[in-house]
Amino acid sequence: MERENCTVVTEFILLGLTQSQDAQLLVFVLVLIFYFIILPGNIFIILTIRSDPGLTAPLYFFLGNLAFLDASYSFIVAPRMLVDFLSEKKVISYRGCITQLFFLHFLGAGEMFLLVVMAVDRYMAICRPLHYSTLMNPRVCYTLLLALWLGSFTHSIVQVALVLRLPFCGPNQLDNFFCDVPQVIKLACTDTFVVELLMVSNSGLLSLLCFLGLLSSYVVILYRVKQHSSEGKNKALSTCTTHIIIVFLMFGPAIFIYTRPFRAFPADKVVSLFHTVIFPLMNPIIYTLRNQEVKASIRRLLSQHIVC
Repeated sequence: MERENCTVVTEFILLGLTQSQDAQLLVFVLVLIFYFIILPGNIFIILTIRSDPGLTAPLYFFLGNLAFLDASYSFIVAPRMLVDFLSEKKVISYRGCITQLFFLHFLGAGEMFLLVVMAVDRYMAICRPLHYSTLMNPRVCYTLLLALWLGSFTHSIVQVALVLRLPFCGPNQLDNFFCDVPQVIKLACTDTFVVELLMVSNSGLLSLLCFLGLLSSYVVILYRVKQHSSEGKNKALSTCTTHIIIVFLMFGPAIFIYTRPFRAFPADKVVSLFHTVIFPLMNPIIYTLRNQEVKASIRRLLSQHIVC
């Protein structure tokens, strides 16, 4: 007996960011410039942290992983979007769409969980300074890293599994410039109410809970910072402020996209552009610009290469 949920659609047509040729050209140039300036910066941050023996603290270990995650995340959407700007017909295969969706949520959830781990690291460093080196030893750091990868893999597999069970037998136009859950399930030839609820609980509720948990943790950390000396207080405030900025940049768009019913809003594509292309490339740069140790290490590395 033939399965009822057999997929007939073999490809999806991406309607893109905008239908205006002038707007497409402007976005293409801006994203291209931004991409080829900031992406090498992220890679350089990774190389700096890996090559400097003075940057071995857990904070820099996690920062290097954040730069890696963000650089990888930027490869999921941006390159194809730039190519599609130059193409008349923007088509992605069904398998390609599912693959893009998987890695989008795999790396996105990985970054979300990494921010939680970094908050735990800052809490230990500020609230338990005498026990910090014991609590956040290399073994613990690698265990936390493995746990966040497993958690993000589980999250993404659930997303993909729910989409794969849907039948696609008619419309194949995605009103976006990449494949994501809200747009894909709209094209299913069945009632998707239950699936939407599961998607919202898996992505939206998880994002919201992590966001509220992170904000609460930083409120506690900032309260404890008041008890530090002026020098330690300024450094802790600078680090925590940077983390809070990244938390809003990461979770704001995610909450906007995934914590509501999957209905289209005028701002959806703009929010998605910042969420998938702009902010991931900016996050490690923001951390670096506010971290004196990393900036000093970058200057030393550059001076060595220039002298050589």
